[in-house]
Amino acid sequence: MGQGLLLKVLIAFMQTITACLGGVSAFAAEPVPYYQGKQITVIVGNPAGGGYDVYARLLARHMPKYLPGQPAFVVQNMPGAGSINAAQHLANVAAKDGTVMGVLVPGAIFDPLIEGQAKFRYDPGKFEYIGSADSGTRICFTHRRSGIQSIDDARKTKVVVASTSPQSSATDYALFMNALADTKFEVVLGYKGPADLLLAMERGEAGGVCALDSATVASIRPDWLEDGTINLLVQAGLQPTPDIKAPSLWNYISGANRQVAELIVSQQEFGRPFMAPPGIAAEPLKLLREAFNAASKDPDLVAEAGKMKLGLTPKSGEEVAAIVRKLYGASPDLVERARRILRP
Repeated sequence: MGQGLLLKVLIAFMQTITACLGGVSAFAAEPVPYYQGKQITVIVGNPAGGGYDVYARLLARHMPKYLPGQPAFVVQNMPGAGSINAAQHLANVAAKDGTVMGVLVPGAIFDPLIEGQAKFRYDPGKFEYIGSADSGTRICFTHRRSGIQSIDDARKTKVVVASTSPQSSATDYALFMNALADTKFEVVLGYKGPADLLLAMERGEAGGVCALDSATVASIRPDWLEDGTINLLVQAGLQPTPDIKAPSLWNYISGANRQVAELIVSQQEFGRPFMAPPGIAAEPLKLLREAFNAASKDPDLVAEAGKMKLGLTPKSGEEVAAIVRKLYGASPDLVERARRILRP
């Protein structure tokens, strides 16, 4: 073999080795998906089986396919104090690497505005919001055995309504309806969650509840909204929901009173909020928000929600964050009026 041919063979051999090494280098440099081999824990601030739990598990079934690495999702219920226990855990204990997210009752975001930030071990403005699955409409209703068939009846006759804690929506809404719409709701506390509230009505321990999300009632007692077991007294939302056959609370609250009620009801605009701990890194937050937005529109999720009679009016994390900022920008006078009503 001549020297020229030998040189050509050596050059070709070196080019082949270089190409192979370059391929190995490129393969080794390919980034590992952020969620590869990880698990995401979804902390729900309500008991299992309620509306918040149902929405959490629904998104947990569909979000993984939109996250790089398709992590496993685990739902953990952490009820107590109207989701405040879960909020405190999320703010102070949970990992900030995108492996923990929370689903809280909106009151846990609203309460620090009314009661003062110093009483809480978290700041709602520092949570990073991933999105909200539904804006929600809350309803006040009574059992058919109660004898209270309308809001006018409730303005004339006292009716016992069941609630969980002093800070829960079932307490707050009854109190502001009493103050602003002249109802005579008498709140009885101590029930663990939505399922227990409805059981209290079945047992005759309470005449009704004011207020629960309509989706929660539909998930726990799907027939109650259709079969006449309950009387729908009023629906609470910034805008009436046509599918709910109950008069709007704005039929009974107007003027300066309406401004106070709107402040309280505005928390429903983020009715099923998903959030991450304060301080989460930008990359996992972006990934979680994108996955939430995509999963919320997923045809399989939409079909599943329809079968369960769950409302879907999703909002992005950026939209929820803007609503929270606006809420906390309310005038001190308006907040003080609401405080006197809700924390008498």
